[in-house]
Parts: sequence; structure tokens; C-alpha cells
Amino acid sequence: MDPDHARELLARERKRLEKALAQLGPEEDDELSHVDQHLADEGTELTQRETDEGLAEQLQDELAALERAEQRLREGTYGISVESGEPIPDARIELVPWAERTAEEQARYERGG
Repeated sequence: MDPDHARELLARERKRLEKALAQLGPEEDDELSHVDQHLADEGTELTQRETDEGLAEQLQDELAALERAEQRLREGTYGISVESGEPIPDARIELVPWAERTAEEQARYERGG
């Protein structure tokens, strides 16, 4: 893959990830009192907070992978599987610019194999 195009892909993804993380930042609590809040409302808020925390963790993981991809680009190994040394297809890179493995290797890695 052309290094300039790779830089564009990574920059676009970095911007998207950082924006998504910023939107998950702490929300201002504009209610004066929680005394009259219904338990179901508290449950809904708890569920939303847990969902946001899970999403933030996933976004942080993707951002870390993106940083590793930027390092590989600087080193000249971007687009090469960290597992096998085989080229990662450009179509996969277009979809997942921080990809570290081929799709098959990633599936095996996620299964623990």
C-alpha cells in the first residue's frame, strides 16, 4: 500500500477514534437532586454508563492498535502481518487500517489459537 494513502487512512481513523472518545467523556449532571429519581431511571443510567465504559475500552484498544500501526508505517513494516510476515491485503487495510494480521490470522488469534 502507498505510504501516503496509509498515512491518510490512519489520520482519518485517529480523528474518528479521538472524537468518539471525547463524546464519551464525563457528562454533566444537570439534575439538582436524585432523591425523587425513580429506581428504573437509575437502572437505565447505570446500564448506559456500563455501555459507555465498554465502548470507551474498545476505542482505547483500537487507538493503541492504531499507534502500533503508525509505528510500523514509520519502520516500513506497515501492511505486513506481525504474526506471519505475509502481506495484509489492501482491502483489509482499507477496512481496518490498524490491522496487525491477515483476516484468517486475526480470527485464529481471537479464538486463542
